[in-house]
Amino acid sequence: MALNTSPEAPLPVGEVSRLIGGWIDRLGAVWVEGQITQMSRRPGQGVVFMTLRDPSHDISVSVTCFRQVFDAVADVVSEGARVVVHAKPEWYAPRGQLSLRAAAIRPVGVGELLVRLEQLKRSLGAEGLFALDRKRPLPFLPHRVGLVCGRASAAERDVLEVSRRRWPAVRFEVRNVAVQGVHAVPQVVAAVKELDEHPEVDVIVVARGGGSVEDLLPFSDEQLVRAVAGCRTPVVSAIGHEPDSPLLDLVADLRASTPTDAAKKVVPDVGEELERVRQLRDRALRTVRGVLDREERGLAHTLARPAMERPHRMVDERAAELDALTARARRVVGHLLDRADSELSHTWARVVSLSPAATLERGYAVLQRPDGAVVRSPGDVGDGDELRARVAEGEFAVRVTGPTAAG
Repeated sequence: MALNTSPEAPLPVGEVSRLIGGWIDRLGAVWVEGQITQMSRRPGQGVVFMTLRDPSHDISVSVTCFRQVFDAVADVVSEGARVVVHAKPEWYAPRGQLSLRAAAIRPVGVGELLVRLEQLKRSLGAEGLFALDRKRPLPFLPHRVGLVCGRASAAERDVLEVSRRRWPAVRFEVRNVAVQGVHAVPQVVAAVKELDEHPEVDVIVVARGGGSVEDLLPFSDEQLVRAVAGCRTPVVSAIGHEPDSPLLDLVADLRASTPTDAAKKVVPDVGEELERVRQLRDRALRTVRGVLDREERGLAHTLARPAMERPHRMVDERAAELDALTARARRVVGHLLDRADSELSHTWARVVSLSPAATLERGYAVLQRPDGAVVRSPGDVGDGDELRARVAEGEFAVRVTGPTAAG
């Protein structure tokens, strides 16, 4: 209910505290889950004081209960335990302090924890936080490895020693945090975010040794899971031993069974890499030699062919063919010329036998008038005409005497 106040009519502190107490009284009893971070159980006192904390949101509230309420669970509840409390909110007006008055305390058993983890696992899985396509590959040789682990822990020692034994030049950016208890989640989340923003860190390893389900509970916290899912840098989860499986394993880009296994997966072994390089070099050498041997055999086979062994053989064969064709052509042309010569001689003989010179050779003469006309009839000339007579050996002049008549 809103109050009507003003600078001229303010409420006294006591009245405000009383009103708050009235509002809180109307809330009634509630069931609250949290983790006990502090506990005061002094001998002779009838009240036990505790602090109940929500590790996921870093929020705490004071809890008080009568000794007989706490004694019922004193053997199984201690600092760091997760409990469910049935309590009624109370407002202590003189100090303006809120607390819970517990009427019953129940420890959260392993079975209940596993059920809640399974529910959270399904919820986060439905959002796609565990999808395989979100996984990023680790770099072959990280420039710098970010390590989140407990201070002076076996996990830190294992990761550093194994990594430096495998690759002596490897460098680390170590963040020591609480790995169990009430401060584990905020410290691990802060360390992961800090390393994710580090410009030289190429991969982040979150490592812790084995422990109970309660000890490993911070690594299944929703806040941590979402922080790792939002990282740009690949994250390796190395929590506990092989059977342990916190939710961090599912959201991380790679899950290692142990911190030692994480070192082996993140940092390559220099000896193995040198051996691999030697094997690849030998393989490449064998391949090159195989190619050279094959080409040499092919070249030798080519050089052994007759055309390559005696390169002028083809020219000689073609020259012989050319000589044969030339001789054949000459023979054909000779035959043609001989036949043409024979035909020409025969034709010449006929021409000669039919020529006027041949007739003259037989004693005939050809008479021509002065104008060159041939006398063909006695009537073509008259008495006293001058004529020229052509005989085989030459010509001479004649004169016509006596009468002429057509014969």
